Amino acid sequence: MEKDKKNLPLFFLGDRLEFPPVSAANEDGLLAVGGDLSPERLLLAYRNGIFPWFNEDALILWWSPDPRMVLFPDKLRVSKSMRKVLRSNQFSLTTNTCFKEVLEHCAKIQRKGQDGTWITPKMKQAYEELFNKGFAKSYEVWEGDTLVGGLYGIDLGHVFCGESMFSLVPNASKFAFIKMVTEFQEKRYQLIDCQVHTSHLESLGAELISRTEFLKVLNG
Repeated sequence: MEKDKKNLPLFFLGDRLEFPPVSAANEDGLLAVGGDLSPERLLLAYRNGIFPWFNEDALILWWSPDPRMVLFPDKLRVSKSMRKVLRSNQFSLTTNTCFKEVLEHCAKIQRKGQDGTWITPKMKQAYEELFNKGFAKSYEVWEGDTLVGGLYGIDLGHVFCGESMFSLVPNASKFAFIKMVTEFQEKRYQLIDCQVHTSHLESLGAELISRTEFLKVLNG
């Protein structure tokens, strides 16, 4: 008889650099609590299909949802209206020129149904460390000389783990996402990890796959 995923015990992490198997996550995808946000632990997490997500002044929560929202680069969907935006000179794109500013905007942007931000000061510091070590990456969208959108995430070489995006004007984050995916098509990346479902990502071609399938690609 299958175990009740709601009542699975939570794993509490200590100083030891380890995670339980992702199959131990509850039905919401919550796997473990505690630990730290060191670059070593974060990279271990991402390489095993795990990511942190928690509110400020709360314990660190580690997640590995099933199913998983991903985008296979060759399944990118670009609407007619976005094709027009891409052909125009409205936006320009840079990479890794202002990672900290992208992080700040992602933390401050108001999101429907969300109070506060999970991008806490500790999270910012952790991802800035990963950026300095060459693992985190940002894409910046400019309208003239003004930063109007962007996104950031963790680059594992064959999989990009998207973390957050922001847009101060219509279509700016979509522009960043499409340009990024086009780059990954050329570099033959296997997939972009979008973590959890949103209608915004689904409109761009992202889909839900099983955690097992996701891990096969991640470990491939």
